[in-house]
Amino acid sequence: MTTQEGTPAASASPDATPFIRRGAIARGLKTTGPAILGYGFRPFFFGGAIWAILAMLLWILSLTFGLSIGGSYGGVNWHAHEMVFGFAPAVLAGFLLTAVPNWTGRLPVAGTPLAILVGVWLAGRLVFLAPDLMHISISIIVESLFLPLLLFIAAREIVAGKQWRNLKVLSGVALVMIANLVFHYMVLTNGDVALASRFGVSAFVLLVMLMGGRIIPSFTRNWLNRAGETRFPVPFNRYDALSVFIGAIACLGWIAAPESSPTVVFALIAGALHAIRLYRWRGWSTTPEKLVLILHVAYAFVPLGFIAVACSALGWLNPYSALHVMTVGVMGCMMLAVMTRATRGHTGRELTASPTTQLIYLCIVASALTRPFAEMIPDFFHTLLAASALLWMAAFSLYIAEYAPMLLRHRRSRG
Repeated sequence: MTTQEGTPAASASPDATPFIRRGAIARGLKTTGPAILGYGFRPFFFGGAIWAILAMLLWILSLTFGLSIGGSYGGVNWHAHEMVFGFAPAVLAGFLLTAVPNWTGRLPVAGTPLAILVGVWLAGRLVFLAPDLMHISISIIVESLFLPLLLFIAAREIVAGKQWRNLKVLSGVALVMIANLVFHYMVLTNGDVALASRFGVSAFVLLVMLMGGRIIPSFTRNWLNRAGETRFPVPFNRYDALSVFIGAIACLGWIAAPESSPTVVFALIAGALHAIRLYRWRGWSTTPEKLVLILHVAYAFVPLGFIAVACSALGWLNPYSALHVMTVGVMGCMMLAVMTRATRGHTGRELTASPTTQLIYLCIVASALTRPFAEMIPDFFHTLLAASALLWMAAFSLYIAEYAPMLLRHRRSRG
């Protein structure tokens, strides 16, 4: 049996990953083999961050110097695909493969099985750099293997651990997988690629609504309790369920009929409901600890995104501006918030934001706030686009600079 190290999950950092199952078995932190393959967050957070930088750099070089990317798939389609279905699923995999062992008490996917999964993801990125080197259909098949494999592995672990309530999280993963296939189909048939993009982004927004409702109040309560506070976030109740349900309907409207009146109505209601939901979590109380505060800031882009969708449907905002509130704001900010926290918690570091980590948050929030204005101020389109892209790359570059040593080395003990 592979040698393991670590503490029982029940006594591990309470903030490392939400909802640790009481009485869970010892954590599977491998001490044999490379550290990068010891836990799912390690290779996927590292690879996802690297790809977030490289994919954006290639896109900027394409726009600036005419660099050919994506071949017959199309440069614009390649960029949209790699941001939503290339970079983002890697971070999703890192989170999921780290959370599932805490939910189930089973040892994490590590070593050779993890290496195979990472290899499948990496193969998809490589073949899509030049999809015509093989027949484009073959490249699409290779690219499309990762999400079904991730879904299968996560479902197997959850079922084996009999954690049935957590199966609903996999619905979001399944939607991302289906959206990826729809995106490919739309490209190959000259269909509505924008619809497929909205589908994929909406799937991630749904995951943020679901998982944000678990991790944000949980982490906030833990921090407030340690700080001696007595007023805590409101626990999940019917209001949260209603907010997620209306948010899902608003996303459906945005996908299928982005300019319709019902989409305006549901998006505005969803925006209001999620703004109140965020208020109920008492984020302002966490201002001293930016590692907690950033979770609230990231979730704030959910109601902002729904309002942007409504404004776009009314013709008051460019559709691409609304889309980027969701992608850079909701997805980018929340992913870096989770990546920094999970990396620190699962590698034995103190759960506090260093100056570099705070700079990461500043860069990604600034990128999210800057990007929607590119279409709103056409005279400064390229300037704002470049500024947002540089801030995006700076955020993930800083993550690599500070967190790569943690990801590439074995866990250290606290205290």
